[in-house]
Order: sequence, then C-alpha cells, then structure tokens
Amino acid sequence: MSPSPPWAISFRTALLRATLYTLAIGGIAQGGYLEVLYLPEVRYTELGFTEFTQTLVLASCCALLIYIRHVLNVWPTVTLLLLAFIGASLVREQDYFLDHYVAEDTWKYLVALIVLPSLGWVIFHRQRFLEEFRHYSNTFSFGLFAAGVLVTYIFSRLYGRQDFWRAVLQEHYIRDFKDIAEEAIELLGYSLILFATIELLFLARRIYRARQTP
Repeated sequence: MSPSPPWAISFRTALLRATLYTLAIGGIAQGGYLEVLYLPEVRYTELGFTEFTQTLVLASCCALLIYIRHVLNVWPTVTLLLLAFIGASLVREQDYFLDHYVAEDTWKYLVALIVLPSLGWVIFHRQRFLEEFRHYSNTFSFGLFAAGVLVTYIFSRLYGRQDFWRAVLQEHYIRDFKDIAEEAIELLGYSLILFATIELLFLARRIYRARQTP
C-alpha cells in the first residue's frame, strides 16, 4: 500500500467537516424561515437575512483566498482567478446600493476592473496556471466549487425565470415567489463555494506545513 500524501485527511476529519457543513446548510435554511416570520418588511430584499448572508459569505471567501494566496502562497494563479470570480460576484450583489448611492451601473465598471486585469495575469502566466489547476482540479475543494457555481449561476437563474413561475402559478403569479426561490437557491450555491474555499484553506495549510518540513 502506497503512503498517503502529506495533505491527506482522516475519515474522522472528513466526517466532522461533513457534519458541520450539514449543520451550516440547515442553519441557513432556518434563517430564511425566520426571515419570513420576523422580518416581513425586508424579507428577501437587500436588507434581509438572505441577501445580507450572501454578501457575508462572498466577503468571507475573498478574505480566505487572499490569505491562501498571499500568506500561504499556495497556487497563486488559481487562487487569483478564484478571487477575481468571487470578488466580481460580491460587487454584483451590491448593485442596488451602488446604483442608488454612487451611480447607475457602477458595479459593471468595478467588475471589469477586477476581472480583466486578473484574466490578463492568468493568461500571461498560463503555463503556471495549468500546472496549478492540474493539482487543484483533483481536490474535494474543486468539486464543491464547481457544484456551487452550477447551483448559483446556472440552476438558480433557470429556476428563477419569470416565464417558469408564470406558467406554474398562472393567474396567481406573484413576483415574490420567484424572487424567494431564486435568492434561496443562490445562497445555497454561495454556501457551497464557501465550503469549497474552506476546504482549499485546510488543504493549503497542509501543503504549506509540508513545504516547511525538511
């Protein structure tokens, strides 16, 4: 039997993390329920629990990725691309405040300022990126991240289509139903991306410690 790599984790650790992630998802679902019960004036708006949690989750992902890239120095080109993607999503979630308190479509310019230089850097260092991605793509973190992207940016958009909800509810159509379904699924996807970033942090710390070992 070949020895486990230095960044491998035990079954007990994996089970513990799975349990914590399950509890976190349950807590988020319960938070949405309590939002409907006790925050009727702002439920599923920019000031409600769901939207605020989306922002908190994305900001946490950005902070963790900055730490992984600049402190642990693990897979810097991959983490830069992930950071640009999540940072752009964080800015996009603030479109209401930016449009009202700064200027119309401000978020679009900020997203461009984040994404375009990052893409340029990754393309310039594409060989390094491909080498790093070869390792990252075989991790649990990547699987979670891919699932989060599919849930947030594909499924929630299709499931939240107005035409779909008009067909389901017909003459009883109310936009709130569509918005609640879309935002709740979006938060689920963001949560998976957060779990992926946490897993990447744990993996990066193990790689960092392995590098320090003679």
